Amino acid sequence: MTARFTIEGRTGYVTLDNPPVNAIGQPMRAALLEAVRAAEAQFLDRVIVTGAGRAFAAGADAKEFDADPVAPHLPDVLDAIERSFVPWVAAINGVALGGGAEIAMACRMRIMAPMAQIGLPEVTLGVIPGAGGTQRLPRLVGLTSALDMIAFGKPISAARAFEIGLVDAVEDDPADAAFMVNTEALGDRVPVWELPPPDLDPKAISAARARVTAKLSGQIAPQQAIDVIEAGLDQPFEAATAAERATFLALKTGPQARAMRHLFFAERAAPKAAPDVAAHQIDAVGVIGGGTMGAGIAYALLNAGLPVTLIETDQDGVARARVNVERIIEASLKRGLIDVETAGRQGGHLTVLADYEAVADLPLVIEAAFEDMTVKRDIFQRLEAVCRRDAILATNTSYLDLDAIAATVADPARVLGLHFFAPAHIMKLLEIVRGADTSETALATGFALAKRLRKVPVLAGVCDGFIGNRILARYREAADTILMDGATPWEIDEAMVGFGYAMGPYEAQDLSGLDIAHANRRRQDATRDPNRRYIPIADRMVDLGKLGRKTGAGWYRYPGGGGKVEDPIVADLAIEEARFAGVERRDFEPDEIRETLLAAMVNEACDILDEGVAGSAADIDLVTVLGYGFPRWRGGLMHYAESLGFDVVLGQIEAQAKNDPVAWRPSARLRKLAQG
Repeated sequence: MTARFTIEGRTGYVTLDNPPVNAIGQPMRAALLEAVRAAEAQFLDRVIVTGAGRAFAAGADAKEFDADPVAPHLPDVLDAIERSFVPWVAAINGVALGGGAEIAMACRMRIMAPMAQIGLPEVTLGVIPGAGGTQRLPRLVGLTSALDMIAFGKPISAARAFEIGLVDAVEDDPADAAFMVNTEALGDRVPVWELPPPDLDPKAISAARARVTAKLSGQIAPQQAIDVIEAGLDQPFEAATAAERATFLALKTGPQARAMRHLFFAERAAPKAAPDVAAHQIDAVGVIGGGTMGAGIAYALLNAGLPVTLIETDQDGVARARVNVERIIEASLKRGLIDVETAGRQGGHLTVLADYEAVADLPLVIEAAFEDMTVKRDIFQRLEAVCRRDAILATNTSYLDLDAIAATVADPARVLGLHFFAPAHIMKLLEIVRGADTSETALATGFALAKRLRKVPVLAGVCDGFIGNRILARYREAADTILMDGATPWEIDEAMVGFGYAMGPYEAQDLSGLDIAHANRRRQDATRDPNRRYIPIADRMVDLGKLGRKTGAGWYRYPGGGGKVEDPIVADLAIEEARFAGVERRDFEPDEIRETLLAAMVNEACDILDEGVAGSAADIDLVTVLGYGFPRWRGGLMHYAESLGFDVVLGQIEAQAKNDPVAWRPSARLRKLAQG
């Protein structure tokens, strides 16, 4: 089914019906157009359009994303709805996104269910609204609200939609409320296209552009959306919507839209890697360790409605852990992410103790202690002693050998890795790590938990750093080599920000703490290849107590007034170490820095694929974008490499290998990809 049209008395009912989210494809567009004609032929009083199931309509059908448009086109359908002498009413029963929101705006009236959402998220797919959204929305809600909704793509609640004038009412039963609207009053309503556009407000336009530059740097669709909105303020509706459509179609075939569509499909495919077996029923979870990561994991679980038992080592730790979680609850309340009632419920679902027996009967326990093998093995031995035999035991380790941890329990089949990313209650990525003996049931439970937490799960195999941190380590190694050979941390950071990262590798390391990477390097000392070039500059930084933001100085200095400043001591350290190593330093251009770091990451990613640590290139794209700041509009590391040309990347690596054949050994998988 696509759209069902029925008549009851003088009222027509259109039900959008394309499970699971009533996506708008060509059959639905044709059915809507047919409904317009049928309603006019019957001289009905009104047509009420609503959605089947829990959605109104969640935008275009994904199967048509990469195809040429097929008539009837949505702008033509909506023009027919809007200009029909039979007025349409949108009964928005669930999410109305993209084309769904545009259908609603073409109606004479919009009535929304309290829990529904509405929005125009097209910029998240690298395009702009293409069926009148950039022109109808400003006429309904004003310029400032329209700029915010379209340029940033975030859906809004029913209450907010009513507040800004996007919908006319919020009712528990929007279809019934639509039926009760007075016929004469409905007929007198002016179609949206006839409403005057808002006045041009240069300050609002300028402010929107500045916010886009700050938050969505490098993306072209948001700025072009603002262009189209601004131009439409001084154009007839027909001309403005024609310009909108032309911009939409041009963006749709561009590299950014292709990249963002790639990630769209990758995110939706990721949960399908779950084994086809029953997962454990998770009704409560234990968390071991209440530090920054443990508290974030605990809050993510609480926010998903799961009671949490948080275990610490002593009463002082219990007090700190409770404060850590309560601080996140308070911050969420302050930001309006939860209400007072929800905050109270979350606090009531949290139990913090220093007694492992408290997790004895729980179906899932997640260890989130310090990244130390001895500590983690000791925790798992204690869990083995108290937990029920079928409980799933998970570790949040980001580097350590999962199999070595699993060896501490009698049944390693119930052990898996659940690598959360900091802040754990915000970051969408969850690496689910399969050990040598991890059971299908344990994996299925990990995927089920990811779904409950609304995270994107990526299955990974065991190696040092799994997918993401292994690529990150190579990224940092390549950056340190360039630092030793002539660049500064701020030159390297600036080059990568220019590529699209929110921050470069050195500022990011200052944020996480240089001591964390230092501890990891010391762990690797015994197994490090003696022939591989080692850069000791970061070790010198730690010796000087320059650990990053938390100490006021790292690769940068952080004055009390805020912000960061370049630190000449760091530049001098690099010069000094280069002299000790007999390195003749030289200048690096930004393009060379970018090319080197990206090639290093791609080569490592190809090895990860070749070893089976990652199941697909798309999984690597998800990890690099959702976990490590790779610009989404470039589609992820492997998508970027493919768009550049694997043969081009291989050539870059072979050129580097002439000077350093150990660190720059070309991946066998990359050679295969380069051959096509």
